[in-house]
Amino acid sequence: MEIETSARLHLSLIDLNGSEGRIDGGIGITLKNPSLILECDFNDSQTEILFEDTRYSYVDEYKSKILTACNNMQEYLGINNSYRFRVKKIYPIHHGLGLGTQLLLSTGQLVAKINGVDLDVFEIAKIVQRGGTSGIGVHSFNHGGLIIDGGHKKNIKKDFLPSSASHVAPPPLLVRYDFPEDWNILIATPNFNQGVSGSREVNIFQEYSPINLHDVERICYITLMKLMPAVLEKDIVSFSDAINKIQTIGFKKIERNLQSQKVNNIIEYMLDNGIEGAGMSSFGPTCFGITDTNVKSMKKDLQDLMGNDSFIKITNGKNEGSKIR
Repeated sequence: MEIETSARLHLSLIDLNGSEGRIDGGIGITLKNPSLILECDFNDSQTEILFEDTRYSYVDEYKSKILTACNNMQEYLGINNSYRFRVKKIYPIHHGLGLGTQLLLSTGQLVAKINGVDLDVFEIAKIVQRGGTSGIGVHSFNHGGLIIDGGHKKNIKKDFLPSSASHVAPPPLLVRYDFPEDWNILIATPNFNQGVSGSREVNIFQEYSPINLHDVERICYITLMKLMPAVLEKDIVSFSDAINKIQTIGFKKIERNLQSQKVNNIIEYMLDNGIEGAGMSSFGPTCFGITDTNVKSMKKDLQDLMGNDSFIKITNGKNEGSKIR
């Protein structure tokens, strides 16, 4: 049995002020690529994890997340089986593409299904402890498309924390729209890892929150009155303008300011060379550009700018969730 899911862009958190009784909230886009394919079968001896591609430097962390999710599921289900997990396709963790959530959810779903148990994704997310801040990864896994979630009540989540350190249930899905399939998405990850995770990520949330209420109000206004109708009307000019504005305010501005100037140079290069909307996903370092024009020449130009070891890919939005087979 195997499951296939994919990366997501996290455009922004909405409310790290909380004066109206909720915090967090997120905006994101599900991507067709890069993707994760994870296979699971019963094993006679102990649980083992195999990789078809060992190029990545995070193999130990991948294994740790798979085992953690597997153990959490077995404890929840009251079982004690052994499995052989085979990672057939994967992409880097801590690069702003949401691999951690997809890996945990995929493992959880496989363990449930192979044992003949049907659990919805929301329940699995609680078991494997994801979605405690942003719900974009959970809802993308479930539905695909452009996702906006509603954050958490402050009487349930009492502090500003990233998903990795928050064990509350995932936030509710507010809206889910098909992302226009003829809009190209250019993914550009520079050849250095300056993503944020672990204690450093927790410290940043604690140090910079609460953010200014005016920024929260501005993000909400742009999202409701520009970004959302632009997707429905397939108006890439308005959508891109909304993205560009959201990238400069609130917690996203903080995330951008904490990154290397190389990241901002990549984004500025895209905007200066015909890409309508551009930004950084999550804490980076992955950058993205959105356009309805051909981006093959831009891909080559970016490769020259960023160096041969950088990861550059042309993809599109994905309007369906994970698939298990």
